Amino acid sequence: MEQMLSRREASEAVQDYGWRFLLGTLRTSVRVRSLAQAMGLAADTVAVCGDDADRHLRVDVRPDRVVFTLQSWDRAAVTTRDVELARQISATADRAGLLAEPEIGTGAQRSVQVLEIAIDALNIAGIRPFWKAVLGYTDEAGAEGPEDPLIDPVGQGPAIWFQQMDRARPQRNRIHFDICVPHDEASRRIETALAAGGRLVSAARAPAFWVLADLEGNEACMTTWQGRDG
Repeated sequence: MEQMLSRREASEAVQDYGWRFLLGTLRTSVRVRSLAQAMGLAADTVAVCGDDADRHLRVDVRPDRVVFTLQSWDRAAVTTRDVELARQISATADRAGLLAEPEIGTGAQRSVQVLEIAIDALNIAGIRPFWKAVLGYTDEAGAEGPEDPLIDPVGQGPAIWFQQMDRARPQRNRIHFDICVPHDEASRRIETALAAGGRLVSAARAPAFWVLADLEGNEACMTTWQGRDG
């Protein structure tokens, strides 16, 4: 029987198989040499997942890599079945002479990650319908409330979530990016951003998130799954 996993349980269960836990999903990347090879790997993976593929698996196929995402979509959470499928997918890649990995410390341009857009608002319930309509987004499974996040129903765009403001801030940006990275990638990514002219605004909530800003004060948050269960 499928059981929902905590953030720590999900992360530790797939760490050794080249996957990382990111915002309620499991993700890995497999480098390939051609689009034909990528399509072949994707087809083999769907076959391995069988009837569970539609309910758990998303595949992004490119000529240079295939990115696999696992989640129990009807629960918007990671379960024991997702972990089992992750192991099977990694084994499928291995049989093809390929490697499932999060691309941390490999020289890749970036690791696996999840991008979200956060909108600061005084009246979340008032603005949420506009963003839902203008983007063609929908509610996440089990989160249909007037202040809950919004997601792209076809999985191409970043999720949108809303952060409650306590007062107007007309001189500060009110939309910022959240970049969720593997917990063991965060420090390197932050160091790179600081070396590129950024500054650390706050680490008070680390390792859940660090607030960074560019030279003009535009903010972005580097986030991980850690520090969110206490």
